[in-house]
Amino acid sequence: MSKKKNRIADHLFHRLLLLAGVIVRRLNRSHTIALARISGDIVYDLLKIRRTLVETNLSLTFPEKSGEEVSHIARQVYRNLAENAVEVLRLPLIRTSEDASRLVDADVRYFLAKTRDRNKGAVCVSAHFGNWELLAVSLGLLISPVTVVVKRLKNRDIDRQINLWRGIRGNTVVYKRQALREGLRTLRGGGIMSFLADQSDPKGGFFMDFLGRRTSVFLGPAYLALKTGVPLFVVMCRRSGRGRYIAAFEEVDTAGLGSGKGDAEELTRRYTRVLERYILQYPEEWFWLHNRWKRVEEPPSFDSGEE
Repeated sequence: MSKKKNRIADHLFHRLLLLAGVIVRRLNRSHTIALARISGDIVYDLLKIRRTLVETNLSLTFPEKSGEEVSHIARQVYRNLAENAVEVLRLPLIRTSEDASRLVDADVRYFLAKTRDRNKGAVCVSAHFGNWELLAVSLGLLISPVTVVVKRLKNRDIDRQINLWRGIRGNTVVYKRQALREGLRTLRGGGIMSFLADQSDPKGGFFMDFLGRRTSVFLGPAYLALKTGVPLFVVMCRRSGRGRYIAAFEEVDTAGLGSGKGDAEELTRRYTRVLERYILQYPEEWFWLHNRWKRVEEPPSFDSGEE
């Protein structure tokens, strides 16, 4: 497809997204959630988008589960993702901290005691778990504006629109390329940096086990926390029923760690174990459609010295 046709298609999808947002925001929230569940079933049963990948990932992670159990979890994954999409379209309706509190139950007292009360920033790591977009907007209202690190979408029109919604209540959006520079500036100024730490590192610099399989992991969040001396929290958002969510804050111990590469690797292991625990406990909340283990660690090469 030519660049011109790609541009037209991107513009059309953007217009459809805006139209869907107008429609969804006019409907009652309970009705939109019911509609999302139906949409999720359609994608799972009829369109089958990445269904084989999802069920394969689940089977490899939970070998003890039957095919029926795996299918049940997979169906719920699609329903939850459809619900997430609807909630993203409704983000402009979250205007105040009271609006956020009606959707997300978050006890932020300990977090504030370790950060704002001490004039310190924080690194927050989360995952494509629960509704991560709703979580970021809500925390920006319940705590203070957050700097959110995101991956640029291929469709630039939709990328700009979603970033507009992400920052609609004061959050700042930065791309991964800017994360190091902006992270140091933000954290040293007492701000909060938020990362989705469950994606692979395209450079493949550091490998570790994640959900039982070897994969590459970003060191950025750990490096920034150790370099600036701020606490690192895992923040996970899961469904609690009736369209509400629970946000859990868990500080990751940095005792005994310096700011070297090995220290960043160890802190990354520590917070990744926490991410794993939530995913294993609530598998229907994670984004299994991503080919998380596509980058394979290259074995070391040895030069025999022979000509």
